Amino acid sequence: MSASEKLPVRITPMVESRFGLDGGAMFGIIPRPLWSRTNPPDEQNRIDMTSRCLLIEYADGTSVLVDVGMGDRWTDKERGIYNVHAQDIGLKHALSTHALDPDSIDHVVLTHLHFDHAGGLRSKGAAPSEFVPTFKNAKHWVQRRNWSWAHAPSARDGGSYRRDDFAWLGESASAPELELVDGVAEILPGIEVLPQHGHTYGMQIIKIRTASCTVAFLADLIPTSSHMRDPYVMGYDLQPTVTVEEKRALLYEATRHDWILCFEHDPITDFARVELDKRGQPRAVALASGEVPEELKAPNAE
Repeated sequence: MSASEKLPVRITPMVESRFGLDGGAMFGIIPRPLWSRTNPPDEQNRIDMTSRCLLIEYADGTSVLVDVGMGDRWTDKERGIYNVHAQDIGLKHALSTHALDPDSIDHVVLTHLHFDHAGGLRSKGAAPSEFVPTFKNAKHWVQRRNWSWAHAPSARDGGSYRRDDFAWLGESASAPELELVDGVAEILPGIEVLPQHGHTYGMQIIKIRTASCTVAFLADLIPTSSHMRDPYVMGYDLQPTVTVEEKRALLYEATRHDWILCFEHDPITDFARVELDKRGQPRAVALASGEVPEELKAPNAE
């Protein structure tokens, strides 16, 4: 089998849920009159967001899921605070359209362990207080630095990590296999992880190479297509100046090599390319129907 035949053959975005976070927190120092043009807030100042996951499939049937969304372990009060709705619990319906279910997933790659990325690792069981692994047959991949940080986060970001989402992976003998990654690595053919530390320590961008394109799943480095420019950095980021540097470096490579970007939290845009405007500022341009690579097309798309 040639090298290209071992690469992923299909990449599919899947929305696990829709939710809302405070627009001011999402855009940091950017004034509301600017960010609200493209992200109109509701009466509680929340903007629309998605928990978008990525399904990667190989010709031999191997399936990989990148991030797992919010999950179902939320009280009614918490759902109200975060406006969690339109949820596909366990991604069951989305996976079923590809003749898959959670038990069919071979690998789960986590960009980081914040609740909107790792909350779906466990699901409600038969008993009211029972929780079971959602992807029980999958190897779970996390950056070692993020795994360590998530177990002892700072007071500033402690609320974003819920130990019950992930700690059981390393504590239970019956838990799925956990693989801790150190730094940049190709973890599977065509799938490379690139650590970033501005948002939180040990977050990883997922770079996927197919026979005809390269896709970068951006996690919270560039959460939406409205966050492309330098100062558009979340108030949640632990090291905002580092985020700016990491964003510049990634967008330089994406522009130079014509990468396709995938936004995890944008409520409308999933895939886009980078273009520079008249002032040399990067902007996201959605893919036109005629330029979508075969690997990104839905199975029955014309």
